[in-house]
Amino acid sequence: MDLWDEIKQRLTTVVTAEGYQNWINRTTMLRVEGTSLWVRVPDDETKVWMETEYGVQVAAAIRELRAPVMRVVYETQAATRPVSTHSNGGATDVLDLSTSHLSPKLTFETFVVGTSNQLAHAASWAVATQPSKKYNPLFIYGGVGMGKTHLMHAIGRTLVDRYMGLRVVYTTGERFMNFMVQSMKADRMPTFQRHFRSADVLLVDDVHNLANKDRTQEEFFYTFNELHEHGKQIVLSSDSPPKSTAGLVERLRSRFEWGLMVDIQPPDLETKMAILDKKAEAEGIDLPDDVRIMIATRSKSNVRELEGALVKLNASSSMTGEPISLAMAEQVLRHLTQGQARRVTIESIIRAVADRFALQAPQLKMKSNERKIAYPRQVAMYLAKDLTGHSLPEIGRAFGGKHHTTVLHSIHKIEALRLKDQDLNTLIHSLSDSLTS
Repeated sequence: MDLWDEIKQRLTTVVTAEGYQNWINRTTMLRVEGTSLWVRVPDDETKVWMETEYGVQVAAAIRELRAPVMRVVYETQAATRPVSTHSNGGATDVLDLSTSHLSPKLTFETFVVGTSNQLAHAASWAVATQPSKKYNPLFIYGGVGMGKTHLMHAIGRTLVDRYMGLRVVYTTGERFMNFMVQSMKADRMPTFQRHFRSADVLLVDDVHNLANKDRTQEEFFYTFNELHEHGKQIVLSSDSPPKSTAGLVERLRSRFEWGLMVDIQPPDLETKMAILDKKAEAEGIDLPDDVRIMIATRSKSNVRELEGALVKLNASSSMTGEPISLAMAEQVLRHLTQGQARRVTIESIIRAVADRFALQAPQLKMKSNERKIAYPRQVAMYLAKDLTGHSLPEIGRAFGGKHHTTVLHSIHKIEALRLKDQDLNTLIHSLSDSLTS
């Protein structure tokens, strides 16, 4: 293991699994010259991202390793390899490395199917085996860490393996925006447009990141139209359905709803245990049943938290030579219980709900019965009762002096709606996770 591999290993504990796969995983060490560490990255975008987004984390890892390195220099593969030709006769752009962002580990075989994601899995498989035949676009939505990215990668990987010559372009909403900004600065918008609009299949993860970015949404609108008119498959993922995504222009919102929209709900206990079993099997980890049950029971709905707990447990076992046991897990994973005990305030709930509904926090305390105010306020009151120890009168006072019967009515209304409104159920889970993690 070289120095950069050691740094990468430490980065796995401080960045998200998605961030690691998208940006860090495909980097390799070139050499060390004096106090400079040279690292190869696949494209210019990764170079910029590593420098701007992960500079602090990389520096911290170097300090922890006590490596004699003062700076890290990122060099793109394009700078060291000959230019090849594109099918349209132009030079290959660094953007043509899109499929290299697809993780070989995120496949349909490694995806655990349960009642919470069964429809999303079936729709994704249908698109992966028969693109442009059934669901176009396919829009997958759900809370953070539910498996949306896994399905997106699985679709892309299956298409690449099954259809020789099919041009599959995978990106994220943020990466699409960054590509566009770089292309505008370099006066290379035709190259940018050709890259995305010549795709046979376009996969865009976290498309909600385009919200409130008017110029980027306009460019994506034309890209969407071009592909859809020519019968090309489009797959999108988001943390919320189009109608609940604040800052999304109406013409994009309506197009996202043209095809099939499927949501992924938080996994139940059985599905969480199955996820742990599959992950442990893949990593060669001997996971006792009582430990598996403990992790599944104490973790929240986030699948990434499950995987992170297992990785941390295995790392501790490897370092100490102690086999995984319930006593050991209780000690190593005590953060699962501590995280649940984190004190959530009514004010933090108000801010989070207001932000999700594109409102200002004081608006939720106004004496207004407009639905755009009343509904988010009811959601916030429900969360206040669920996540804090405050009484109904205390909650009412925090919302501008509402009577406790008003608070109780709001709680009962949201409880009833959750039983039949999956979008609201997803929203509640998402907000709860963000407030308690």
